[in-house]
Amino acid sequence: MNDLAQIGSHNKREKKAYNSNPNIKLELTKDNIEIVPLQEKYVKGFKNKVKDYEKEHNERMKTERADRRKTFNQMLNKSKNVVADELLFTATHKFFDNMSREDIKEWAETCMEFVYEDLGYTKEQILHATVHLDEETPHLHCVVIPLIKKFDKRTNTERYTISKKAYIKDKIHLSELQDKYHKRLNDKGYDLERGIKGSDAKHQKVRELKKTTRYYEQKVDVLNSKIDEAMKEFNEKQKTTKNIPFNKTHVLVEKETFDSMNKVIKETKKAIEIEPKIKNLFNEVDSFTKSHQSLEKENQNMKREIKALTTRNQNLTKENNTLKAYIKAILEAIKHFFRHLLQIGNEPTKEATTSEIKECYDNKDFDSNDVYDISNGTTKEDELFGYANIPNYYKTRKGNDRDKDDMEMSL
Repeated sequence: MNDLAQIGSHNKREKKAYNSNPNIKLELTKDNIEIVPLQEKYVKGFKNKVKDYEKEHNERMKTERADRRKTFNQMLNKSKNVVADELLFTATHKFFDNMSREDIKEWAETCMEFVYEDLGYTKEQILHATVHLDEETPHLHCVVIPLIKKFDKRTNTERYTISKKAYIKDKIHLSELQDKYHKRLNDKGYDLERGIKGSDAKHQKVRELKKTTRYYEQKVDVLNSKIDEAMKEFNEKQKTTKNIPFNKTHVLVEKETFDSMNKVIKETKKAIEIEPKIKNLFNEVDSFTKSHQSLEKENQNMKREIKALTTRNQNLTKENNTLKAYIKAILEAIKHFFRHLLQIGNEPTKEATTSEIKECYDNKDFDSNDVYDISNGTTKEDELFGYANIPNYYKTRKGNDRDKDDMEMSL
């Protein structure tokens, strides 16, 4: 939401810093064109657009467990959440030569036809759309809120959610949409050349990509080191846990052992979060190198830089694959440990373990198959099967004999 507020301040020219920004000529701001106006601040406008979503969320939180409740803002501000999507439409400065203000407005309205007819947004989902004429090259900012109703398998109901992927599914789909945009404008008589397919819209320079690659190389090294340390500590604690007396009803798991397991989970989650970023970086570098290698007039210095960048990217990919395999092995170890606790732990231990399993499932660290493997045949089978939407016919016999067999195999 803070990002949205900052974007609003920029698009509506509310920042004091513009007084010293040579790229923005404030005396021309009055000529900017409001395609879809917004009189209020972005955050307030957003809240008005999603008030039904907020109401639904607040109602759902009334029945949520106390330690899992979140305010609407807390839910929105989770790091992986999208609250809005900003679409930028522009071209070279030459494209706008000899265009009047009315001509530029007509071009912008053609862009909005693309938003409505090709992307599929409704006018109610547009937060703000404005053409900036107070910078060197005219451009259209269109901020959309991809609010939809989506069927939720867990509750068997339709629920509001904000999903950018409902409109732009992936990079392949984005490229197809850019083709449609190109055709739409050319059909309207605009002489617009299609950009290089697969190239990154940001066109990062080689040195910037190298800097980003170095950052993730260091990040992977640190993560590997921390996971190694956490796993070593966890394995040492497990050795002592195996020697703890237990009977058919409960086992006392040392707090240090449980804490060490949580440390492994914490470091593993960090690795899981960074893996998609590394994958995106790989795609970005790969796209950059392929597009530039196809240019006939590329100079030798650039080729050497690209070759070095490609080599570093290949090394990073190998490290990332190793990290993914490591994560998979650690998650398997955690699954076995969770199952062990559900089989021989006392009731408080089982309750704490069940909460951890649910959180891992919510965060998509575990899927329904993982939950099945962990809880099948335990006293928490019904609760966890229901949470992960596992069909009842997968349930197996429960009882001390089954738990005892699994426990002996585990030990």
